[in-house]
Amino acid sequence: MTAAPEPIHAHAIENIRFIRDTISGASAFTAVPGWGGVLMGVTAVIIAIVSGPPDNTTHWVTVWLAEAAIAAAIALVAMTVKARRTGAPLSTAAPAHRFALAYVPPLLAGIVLTPVFATTGMMTRLPGCWLLLYGTAVATGGAFSVRVVPLMGACFMVLGAVAFAAPVAWGHWLMAAGFGGLHIGFGLVIARRYGG
Repeated sequence: MTAAPEPIHAHAIENIRFIRDTISGASAFTAVPGWGGVLMGVTAVIIAIVSGPPDNTTHWVTVWLAEAAIAAAIALVAMTVKARRTGAPLSTAAPAHRFALAYVPPLLAGIVLTPVFATTGMMTRLPGCWLLLYGTAVATGGAFSVRVVPLMGACFMVLGAVAFAAPVAWGHWLMAAGFGGLHIGFGLVIARRYGG
């Protein structure tokens, strides 16, 4: 005796969930590194302690530019590892391209404004500039990523605004709070909810 066919509605909810998850995965950049973000945060806290408060010396800026290079290397390696593990290609995927197109322009603005601040005697206000523009990059790029990423960008932007209003002597602690604390906190959330 053959079993009676299952009614179509028996698996409809499961099919709808599968379709929704597939579409969401295809439209979002999911290789944002959680554990990489945590490591970036740890290095930023160390650099904040080493650098001390911002001053009008090139030494302070050089220390933080070195940290930016280290953080970029960590992010690239962590994204590559996560993308390989999850099977989400970085170089050919439309979500990765959209993320990069939104993420890069604010960073380029920061690259242009850094020497402007440095040569006009505003070097001590670079924490506000960097936090604000990095936050803008994360928020705009994050529009093409998982939901928590734009929220992290908004938090960086708020810290950037606070850094412009705060005393100069707080600059390195605000950098530690943003590039350190926010990366660690949101990195842990991303690692737990979105796999590494």
